[in-house]
Amino acid sequence: MKVLVIGAGNMGLTYAKGMSKSKLLKKENIMVLDTSEEKLEEVNQLSNFDAHRNLVDCVPNADIIFIAVKPYHAIDLFKKLEPLVNTEQLLISIMAGVKIETIKEITGLTKIIRAMPNLPAQIGKGLTSYVASAEVSRIELLTVESLLDTTGKSVLVKDENFIDASTGISGSGPAYVFYFMQSMMEAALQMGFSPSVSKVLVAQTFTGAIELFNQNNLSPNSWMKKVASKGGTTQAALDSMDDNNVGELIKEAAFAAFDRAVELGKEKQDV
Repeated sequence: MKVLVIGAGNMGLTYAKGMSKSKLLKKENIMVLDTSEEKLEEVNQLSNFDAHRNLVDCVPNADIIFIAVKPYHAIDLFKKLEPLVNTEQLLISIMAGVKIETIKEITGLTKIIRAMPNLPAQIGKGLTSYVASAEVSRIELLTVESLLDTTGKSVLVKDENFIDASTGISGSGPAYVFYFMQSMMEAALQMGFSPSVSKVLVAQTFTGAIELFNQNNLSPNSWMKKVASKGGTTQAALDSMDDNNVGELIKEAAFAAFDRAVELGKEKQDV
């Protein structure tokens, strides 16, 4: 089995490196294509991947085509792929907002996976939600799951609406965490801590809280009750967040990302 990754940006290389560790593939079975000479040089320096700059040299040889380019390149790329692909090939797209039907119409391919990864995939802690067209077989789904899991965990969702929804939760979610961390670090600095100590205080707090959550079956609300005591310091902080409607604002932010993902999909369909 040969995999072609189109796009040697951060996510493209992340998945190429991850998939190279899969038992299903060897490095020499992974092709990476990019039009940037700088990116191609990086590919050649980092690995034994087969680097390409022309679609015609690699697309016909691929069993799986992994698309990791910016969404605004989608239509042009699909048109270039159409005369080079065959119906047995499977295409995986991580382009936000680009619908399966759009990919089918322009490329002529039917076996399509649409996936939404997130940034922690770069360190093997990512979450990728994905959905498949009806033409993808169960065996092919298991293969895709194995490849996606090389960068963390994957979740198969039942339709594309959940891809847009997962964009608002896991896809964009790391930025929400960083936003919260930034605010906590700024508070620590204002309290007089040094930048280095502020970073340790916040980072270890998040790491510890996440480990507690993952290692137990308690809900976040249950953990908050365990930490907070009536009239105590933690309760004062939680009361302040409730008074300022922080919980609802976070939910509104997640839905803003979700709504934008839906809008992007409509824009691509209108092209």
